[in-house]
Amino acid sequence: MVSTEVREILNAVPQLVGMPFPRVWSSYDKEADVLYLNFKKPSHADDSELTDEDVIIRYEQGEVVGITILNASKRK
Repeated sequence: MVSTEVREILNAVPQLVGMPFPRVWSSYDKEADVLYLNFKKPSHADDSELTDEDVIIRYEQGEVVGITILNASKRK
């Protein structure tokens, strides 16, 4: 029997394989409710922007290298 956790991950597969980045590293800070997604390791962001959706897009030499999602648990 597949656990609930595995089933949730499997439901996310279409979105994950459709991402424009070949690799994604993630970490979640439960206390701050912030999800960090990195698309390049190592990355050294030299610019960022905060969107109206409370997402911080991080850039390195004009290339997106990661995003920070604020209030992550409240998103659907």
